[in-house]
Amino acid sequence: MELRARGWWLLCAAAAVVACARGDPASKSRSCSEVRQIYGAKGFSLSDVPQAEISGEHLRICPQGYTCCTSEMEENLANRSRAELETALRDSSRALQAMLATQLRSFDDHFQHLLNDSERALQDAFPGAFGELYTQNARAFRDLYSELRLYYRGANLHLEETLAEFWARLLERLFKQLHPQLLLPDDYLDCMGKQAEALRPFGEAPRELRLRATRAFVAARAFVQGLGVAGDVVRKVAQVPLGPECSRAVMKLVYCAHCLGVPGARPCPDYCRNVLKGCLANQADLDAEWRNLLDSMVLITDKFWGSSGVESVIGGVHTWLAEAINSLQDNRDTLTAKVIQGCGNPKVNPQGPGPEEKRRRGKLAPRERPPSGTLEKLVSEAKAQLRDVQDFWISLPGTLCSEKMALSTASDDRCWNGMARGRYLPEVMGDGLANQINNPEVEVDITKPDMTIRQQIMQLKIMTNRLRSAYNGNDVDFQDASDDGSGSGSGDGCPDDLCGRKNSKKSSSSRTPLTHALPGLSEQEGQKTSAASCPQSPSFLLPLLLALALTVARPRWR
Repeated sequence: MELRARGWWLLCAAAAVVACARGDPASKSRSCSEVRQIYGAKGFSLSDVPQAEISGEHLRICPQGYTCCTSEMEENLANRSRAELETALRDSSRALQAMLATQLRSFDDHFQHLLNDSERALQDAFPGAFGELYTQNARAFRDLYSELRLYYRGANLHLEETLAEFWARLLERLFKQLHPQLLLPDDYLDCMGKQAEALRPFGEAPRELRLRATRAFVAARAFVQGLGVAGDVVRKVAQVPLGPECSRAVMKLVYCAHCLGVPGARPCPDYCRNVLKGCLANQADLDAEWRNLLDSMVLITDKFWGSSGVESVIGGVHTWLAEAINSLQDNRDTLTAKVIQGCGNPKVNPQGPGPEEKRRRGKLAPRERPPSGTLEKLVSEAKAQLRDVQDFWISLPGTLCSEKMALSTASDDRCWNGMARGRYLPEVMGDGLANQINNPEVEVDITKPDMTIRQQIMQLKIMTNRLRSAYNGNDVDFQDASDDGSGSGSGDGCPDDLCGRKNSKKSSSSRTPLTHALPGLSEQEGQKTSAASCPQSPSFLLPLLLALALTVARPRWR
């Protein structure tokens, strides 16, 4: 009996020794003072922060070891990590938007300044050079400049038709002024107008202005519109929210090391890249069309130079107008004879003055506007900046990791790998949605692309096609390429083969400036116009189609 009692005593003593050797978990818990300090510095209450590590079975994102984070702390830090990444994304996007907006304002100011200078030169010189031939038709010249401005700002009017109508109206008015002794009814003027192309009353000036102005104005407005669309794409993509899987991965990347009691461990570089490549997979898919757009914008600046370039043409519109009036005065007698030959002798106006009373005024010698050097500087800066941001979308994960995430600079086995301090072994994923199928950090459904970003990819394609058309001198049907909720990108747009091109005849609605390129048409109005232009399916067909679909889909029972 005594031996048995002594044996139990020895057994208990041995158990106590073992317990002391292993130590009680509670007695080994590390202090959470460093985590408390960091948590409080972020503005959170310290009332829920434990003094020492606790068991982590409650954690839903971080590894479930001993932890300094309660459930509420984990949720707060998860929300904070998502907000910090969204802020970093907005900051990067805001810098790019600011650059594009600055470029747009600079080029727009310069192009408008060229046209304004041309109109001022006309208003200063024409009264003295042409007298009443100008003063009695000043409104026609003002209207021409107004329509050129509308065209540059993106109004849906056809420049060649605009110029043709201006020359037709001007010919009627000037012919009447040059022949006040004749009665020239509308039908006689119509007859003269039909022969104007063969008569060429203004010489080569209308043709030269048409060819050069079309190329110059198309290039200028396409370039400015491209800057507007690029900035709008960046703005809309920056508003795309982060998904829940991304939020979990970012929390694990940024703050789970704090919860596990190693707040000094910084993320491994490759670990950070995999997280952000997964989070920004859709944004990376913008890369190809973004590059195409910027390349097309750089290319079209080649059309800014030379005698048919933007600066020479837009700033020299008045010189072709002066040349045209000079030609009309020089060929007045020949023109009159040809008109009488083709349209007959008009009646004499008994109350009109004689032809000698309307003497021809002096000529205005056209002077070409010398290049100022401003445009060269603007283009040089724009080319450099556009090339710098060509890889913006695919470089975004690396940029954010290096600039915002405080990556580890220690050896590979000392950085935070998502579970503990140690080497990060998985390979870095490629760019874009399709390459995230095996992303070890973010669960990405590659079959469900973000539709907002898909719409913006389509807007980039549309704008690139317009720039390429403009480079070839084609007067494109310039509708708004960045309208919210519509257009080809959303799948709700109007197919070209159904809707066709809009009527390019000038009207009060067709001259409304487009949105985003420059101030003008509101987005709501643009949507209404787009929706109204596409034919709708007849409503009476819907019940028939539904019945047919149900008949086809109904299973046959045996």
